[in-house]
Amino acid sequence: MIAIDGIHVPANVPVEIQGKFRGRKEETTQNVLAAITFDLKFIYVLVGWEGSAHNSRVLGDELSRPNGL
Repeated sequence: MIAIDGIHVPANVPVEIQGKFRGRKEETTQNVLAAITFDLKFIYVLVGWEGSAHNSRVLGDELSRPNGL
């Protein structure tokens, strides 16, 4: 079994694209999805999504990838 969760990680991005990376608290962030086992080993990490992206959109992208979970 695995656990899946998302987190917003602070990100430094060029001024011209900062709007897409602004999270709900107005900070520039990346939306990161991670899957871990119950003995706390990472088995999958998806990074790079802008902070304004909804978690369901990030998960949908992950599920559509041929080498995803």
